[in-house]
Amino acid sequence: MTTTDRFLITGRRALVTGGSKGIGAAIARVFAEAGADVAIVGRDKKGLANVAEAIRKTGRACFPIEADFSTTEGPQYAAEQALSHFGTVDILVNNAGITHVEPLQEISIEHWDEIQAVNMRAPFILSKLLAPKMVEQRRGKIINVSSQAGVVALDGHAAYAASKGGLNMLTKVMAAELGPHNIQCNAVAPTVILTEMGEKVWGNPAKGDPMKAKIPLRRFGQPVEVADLVLYLASPASDLVTGQVILIDGGYTVI
Repeated sequence: MTTTDRFLITGRRALVTGGSKGIGAAIARVFAEAGADVAIVGRDKKGLANVAEAIRKTGRACFPIEADFSTTEGPQYAAEQALSHFGTVDILVNNAGITHVEPLQEISIEHWDEIQAVNMRAPFILSKLLAPKMVEQRRGKIINVSSQAGVVALDGHAAYAASKGGLNMLTKVMAAELGPHNIQCNAVAPTVILTEMGEKVWGNPAKGDPMKAKIPLRRFGQPVEVADLVLYLASPASDLVTGQVILIDGGYTVI
């Protein structure tokens, strides 16, 4: 296998959640360019259709799935649909995530529960349902998109940080349990990425500029930069890497 081949995922079948926009859409496109067929999950029907069309233009197949991950039925439905369509899923990317920026004393129980459901419960359900086929074929990759906020504290993000910190530990346990079956499980933890959600929270210079000042590279990230790291973790090049939470933070956590 050549160096280039080790970074390809030709013929693999991937499921990417939150795939209608932002980081998820970038991951789906990068996967297609690297040779994979992709199922994408989201709530935005138009967004899913747009991403699916772009992927099909690369010559790869794309299967859009509408599902609401705030419910237990949503991720169950997504897993069932992906397995029905592909037969098996070789690569699972748990990317879908939400937040409500609120101080601890102002967080509603409803917002807390919604964030935990989408950010942590849905990845658990999808991994639980898709892992058996990976075990059967003795090959698989699970990549969880976490956050810098799951590693270091961030004001106004108690519910979000708790969900991502939990996702990090879920990743490690999954790696310990699934490793003997040749399944690698890792998480990536980005700093602020300029998605629609990132722009909404950090787009105002009054809030964004002080945050950038804490990042040695003095900038926020782009979705494709996260997608490239996820591709590495999905490819044969990372077959010895498992149980890791890899920060992609411009150096924020080194200070």
